[in-house]
Amino acid sequence: MYLGDLVEGLFLCRLNRFAALVSIGGKDVHVHVANSGRMKELFVEGCRVYLKPAPGDHRKTAYDLALVELGHTLASADARLPNVLVHEALQEGRLGTFAGYLRFIRESTYEDSRLDLRLEGPEGVCYVETKSVTLVVDGAGLFPDAPTIRGTKHMGTLTRAVACGYRAAVVFVVQRGDALLLKPHDTADPVFGAALRQAARAGVEVHAHRCHVTTEQVVLADRIPVDL
Repeated sequence: MYLGDLVEGLFLCRLNRFAALVSIGGKDVHVHVANSGRMKELFVEGCRVYLKPAPGDHRKTAYDLALVELGHTLASADARLPNVLVHEALQEGRLGTFAGYLRFIRESTYEDSRLDLRLEGPEGVCYVETKSVTLVVDGAGLFPDAPTIRGTKHMGTLTRAVACGYRAAVVFVVQRGDALLLKPHDTADPVFGAALRQAARAGVEVHAHRCHVTTEQVVLADRIPVDL
């Protein structure tokens, strides 16, 4: 995904779940954080960040916080991107795991859950939920970084979809390039970890990819192992 022209700044503090204070050229500016995760490992006072201009009369802030400079790598902080990145990769035929599907419907409802993607093709239907991962510790991408009731609910929904004869998968998108594998973060949310393992045993596919992140674009890159 092309990011467009970004504005450089220095991170000052997080104001609440969806807002942060950033210094741009010495001026303190409120910016939107499109991620409800804690992201304490990313949001360090004084770190370099890159902002995406987001004009519009309905906006309370003029920028979205797009990237964080970690020194050895860049990380995308926008939790909305995984859905976009996976959809983009599907359209470009870069996800062999889901080869053969011809139609990709975003934001599809199954039961009482809104899932990120519904894939349709000659082999039938596959429901896909994507999850944003920003926390990496000792090479392991960890999800979630805070309790996620919604994530646990999605695992149950995918499990029931499989029981009804559909194919279903969860794709963890590590929005940085330094992850070597993906693991459930049981310390942060043991309930989600248990739900993920139960879903996998029931036939829900569990995939993970890391990303290639630059100040120009974020691209879904190679698949990495999942350690349940």
